[in-house]
Amino acid sequence: MAKLVFGMNQSLDGYVDHQEFAPGPALFRHWIEHVRDLAGSVYGRRIYEIMRYWDEERPEWNAEQQEFAAAWRRQPKWVVSRSLKSVGPNATLVEDDVEAVVRGLKADLVGEIAVSGPDLARSLTDLGLIDEYRLYLHPVVLGRGKPFFTGPRPRLRLVSTDHVGEDVIRLTYVPA
Repeated sequence: MAKLVFGMNQSLDGYVDHQEFAPGPALFRHWIEHVRDLAGSVYGRRIYEIMRYWDEERPEWNAEQQEFAAAWRRQPKWVVSRSLKSVGPNATLVEDDVEAVVRGLKADLVGEIAVSGPDLARSLTDLGLIDEYRLYLHPVVLGRGKPFFTGPRPRLRLVSTDHVGEDVIRLTYVPA
């Protein structure tokens, strides 16, 4: 049985925004290895559209960016959206019965399935499907943006803390 994990980079004041801060070299290496090891990912529409950047080869990419792109492309993806009409390579569009699809993935796959997108994570939290939350805290205060938790915060229990990269702390929680 697979474990469903919601983890994202976030500011100290709780916002996620890929445009405001970027991972340093060590954290980027962490994300490469993380994506490489996943059984798959379930994406909300907005974050999937941002991540589609990695579908195309870009001549300006360095070796690490090429490695991340290759890992991202290999991984199976399920995209939850009512507005998208199609998705890219190695992706499946999920328009209806998200709960049944995600329960099926958890039952059929082995390893970790990443959840990407705060709104999707809220829906899956409300259904009791997320097994672990990973907050990658960056030393940045944004004061605005999309919060990591988009609804009432679930009761959580801290299970580990560790440094990832130069200045990021990962907090790992499970439902209490």
